[in-house]
Amino acid sequence: MSARPTLEETAAPGSRPVGPDAAAPLLRVQDLHVEFRTRAGVVEPIRGLSFDLAPGETLAVLGESGSGKSVTAQAVMGLLPRPAGRISSGRVLFDGEDLAALPASAVRDLRGTEMAMVFQDPLSSLNPVYRIGTQIGEALRRRRGASRRAARQQAVELMRLVGIPDASKRADDYPHQFSGGMRQRAMIAMALALEPRLLVADEPTTALDVTVQAQIMRLLADLQSERDMALVLITHDLGVVADVADRVLVMYAGRAVETGGIRDVYDAPAHPYTEGLMASIPTLGGSRERLTPIPGSPPSLLAVPSGCAFRARCPYAVDACAERLPSLRVPEGCAPSHQAACLRTEEVLPR
Repeated sequence: MSARPTLEETAAPGSRPVGPDAAAPLLRVQDLHVEFRTRAGVVEPIRGLSFDLAPGETLAVLGESGSGKSVTAQAVMGLLPRPAGRISSGRVLFDGEDLAALPASAVRDLRGTEMAMVFQDPLSSLNPVYRIGTQIGEALRRRRGASRRAARQQAVELMRLVGIPDASKRADDYPHQFSGGMRQRAMIAMALALEPRLLVADEPTTALDVTVQAQIMRLLADLQSERDMALVLITHDLGVVADVADRVLVMYAGRAVETGGIRDVYDAPAHPYTEGLMASIPTLGGSRERLTPIPGSPPSLLAVPSGCAFRARCPYAVDACAERLPSLRVPEGCAPSHQAACLRTEEVLPR
């Protein structure tokens, strides 16, 4: 078995095929490193992450809690908590401009107008003492100079757009008067108010029942398609993105361990961690055997082991896994855009 050239020798990890007809990336993350200074020491939750995102494309970022998904979103949006958190190296390019090199005021100008974020917990993200319509219309008043009346009218239209019934009346309600699903819809309406080209949704279906989860995911997919908006979906739930994402990026201990088209990765996972995630998902009509969990826990980011960080939990691990840090490569028989960071793709381990 022979591996194809490494990703560093061709295109950026997770990128689409390069060519005259390929869309230029709207978002490009290159060798990103993020660190937090804590009392216990320096923590590096992102360690050399790279990916591209084209206009109109949907990328699902998957992994367990602590894998670095939300920190990636914060780094892209310029929302890392200061002074503890910072981008220590690497670049975040939005439409060719390096956000990490821009002053904070310039990033604030882009945030909301060109890129927006739907946060994980809508109840804590919405201000409890302001009406929903007022909060959605605030960006229109501050950034577009809309009058109070015009901002309210547009807020009501946005609420209708995201499927909130009786929007003209519900615009006067407070966040606690909305259900979890309706609060999430209000957050999406707020994020879409200034028609951003990039939307980052961090765990948009957390704590919602499966029916509402499906509604929210379909809403995001429809809005993304209508507006040709690039969409990053961050989640630990593999099932909710299966029908809406174009590509998937699997993270573990701050690094990308697998990336590729959604069907390529779901149908034939090439990294043991992705295999474990897939094996732990119940399926309708599947066997009645017990699910196979991934043994152990993710490593502490204060003491990430040498070599492959997943080796302590991996059924295929050998001594070489402690000595070498695998890079993203295309395994034999996989599509050129499907890559995994495992020594099995380098003929070190048997498949």
